Amino acid sequence: MRSTLHLKFIIVYIIFGFLSIFTVATLTFNLTESPLEEKTATSLYREASLIASNYLPAYFDETLELGDVRLQLSGMEIQLEAAVWFVGKDGTMITSAEPETYPPAPRHIEAFNPAESGGQQYLTGNYHDYFEEDVMTVLAPVVYGYTPNGYLLIHKYTSDIRDTQNVLMHAAIITVLVIYLLSFMILLAFQYFIYRPLRKITEAATQYASGNLEYEIPVNTEDEMGYLSASLNYMSSHLRDMDDYQKKFVANVSHDFRSPLTSIKGYVEAMTDGTIPPELYDKYLKIILFETERLTDLTQDLLTLNEFDTKNLLLNKELFDIHDMIKQVAASFEGTCTQKKISIDVVLAAKHLNVNADKRKIQQVLYNLLDNAIKFSDPDSVVTVETTERGDKVYISVKDDGIGIPRSSLNKVWERFYKSDLSRGKDKKGTGLGLAIVKEAIQAHGENINVVSTEGVGTEFIFSLPKG
Repeated sequence: MRSTLHLKFIIVYIIFGFLSIFTVATLTFNLTESPLEEKTATSLYREASLIASNYLPAYFDETLELGDVRLQLSGMEIQLEAAVWFVGKDGTMITSAEPETYPPAPRHIEAFNPAESGGQQYLTGNYHDYFEEDVMTVLAPVVYGYTPNGYLLIHKYTSDIRDTQNVLMHAAIITVLVIYLLSFMILLAFQYFIYRPLRKITEAATQYASGNLEYEIPVNTEDEMGYLSASLNYMSSHLRDMDDYQKKFVANVSHDFRSPLTSIKGYVEAMTDGTIPPELYDKYLKIILFETERLTDLTQDLLTLNEFDTKNLLLNKELFDIHDMIKQVAASFEGTCTQKKISIDVVLAAKHLNVNADKRKIQQVLYNLLDNAIKFSDPDSVVTVETTERGDKVYISVKDDGIGIPRSSLNKVWERFYKSDLSRGKDKKGTGLGLAIVKEAIQAHGENINVVSTEGVGTEFIFSLPKG
């Protein structure tokens, strides 16, 4: 049988109960024995001394009758539940009173010695073999004429003290049992609030380990167990999303690699088997070159995104003039703009404007945004790049008058490999990773980028950078 946390707690609970009862029984007996003896002896000695000093001396001056003494001792016997002896100084019994359970008093105490207690308050034993079981004996002198003329002895069975101990022990054991039974509620609370949720969490871990990420933990309490369950449910949801993203990512990469590779392979095979005549080689070699450039761009973009995904990206921040960079990037598109009859209008907030950022990555951001703007703009249109200063931020806007982005696609443009339906006809060479790289780069700087677009009117991308 497999050991469980629940079974272990039950075993510990049972062992704890037995140990508690044993400990309480032992400690109650041992810790109460001496105090009870001391208290009983003190009480008996106090009573004996009080009667011996205040009442019995009158017997020796003959002002107190023996019957009155016997009556007084009978009262003491009833009150103390003990044998009371009044003896002379030589041990001769004058009178006595004892309960029925005690043996009758002797006529004379053999070898009577008032000092036999040795300075102690009481004696224990069978007192000269007059009792069949141990008694506690206290002795008080009856002084008359400045000398002891007699003694008052009180004998009480030590078993009476044991009876008191047993009563206390039973009370303690019953109290422990009641507490033990009440503490069973703690075990029930553990069962309900800890063990059951823990079993569900364990089952969830087993399901996740077997690959079932759809399993959700049915624990909704607002405590640590509920928080742990919610965290694991969130983790499984995130893992599902990551798994779906991984499958989609692999499928997109495979598709984007397969298409140009298939095209290149087809044209090369056609050229080698003579299907394409030599006079057409130039045309199809240009197509092969185009597809090769697509593969190169895709590989480079994937490497760039992988650099962001490592979470250990180190930005090489430096101060540089963002206006100079905008002019340089815009100049690099001069040939493309001339072919498409598109002009780039640069509107700068000042002659020079420094920012603190990674120069290479911001250059890539500007290049990707301008490349997209030109790619999706109609001939004889204008692409505007504008900078604005607001507080300690610099805002850069790249705006075109192109085909725009449908409202339903605005939130998807940042996804990797995403291409809207309107862009597919114009974006022959695109990898679908440009805007994903742009967003990763800006967010790595702790800044934001937004897009505003109207279908058929144009698109504007605006991002911020810290002012240098």
